[in-house]
Amino acid sequence: MAYTVRILDTAEVTHNVRRLTVEKPEGYVFTPGQATDVAVDRDGWREEQRPFSFTSLNAWPQLEFTIKIYPDHHGVTEQIGTLRAGEHLIIDEPWGAIQYKGKGSFIAGGAGVTPFIAIIRDLRERGELAGNALFFSNKEERDIILRDEFIAAEGLRCIFTVTDEPGSPLALGMIDKPFLEKHIDDFGQYFYVCGPPPMVEDVTKHLQGLGAAADTVVIEE
Repeated sequence: MAYTVRILDTAEVTHNVRRLTVEKPEGYVFTPGQATDVAVDRDGWREEQRPFSFTSLNAWPQLEFTIKIYPDHHGVTEQIGTLRAGEHLIIDEPWGAIQYKGKGSFIAGGAGVTPFIAIIRDLRERGELAGNALFFSNKEERDIILRDEFIAAEGLRCIFTVTDEPGSPLALGMIDKPFLEKHIDDFGQYFYVCGPPPMVEDVTKHLQGLGAAADTVVIEE
């Protein structure tokens, strides 16, 4: 079922990421980590759907999306980057396999962190964040989404790494096998992995090679 929802507010999160706060349809419920298909309610764009994760919680009166904008792609996110309060999105039912199963490590690349935002916020609200970790890779420090919020999340171990900014103190390299061996002691925990498909494939392979069971590595199928 499709819902047309009004945009209540837009705001910049980073130089290329925007937060959209929109109306929440009555009775609309999702699980933290899930997404929905979104289209822009403009002529020529209503059939162009793209998946975006909810970064709000069910208890909130509105829905929130945190979306990376690609203005040079001349596509849906370019349109989203120009939206203002009062315009509309078209959203579908929630879907998605990235859901919290137990304590572990969230491993994200770039905008792949967005499914984890609602999960981490939900765990924080319930006082169950301790024992979880976030490993978050970006090209440069300015790309890190919600850095301050993650650092302030009590109980969450955060390790940020950047790959294209050699002078940064966060220049720890890619999240590859040596990185995982260095920063993770227990490969019997859950691992939640989201990012560019090549990264997800490589990290999954490395985790399993280091002893993680296939059913403890949670990815979007």
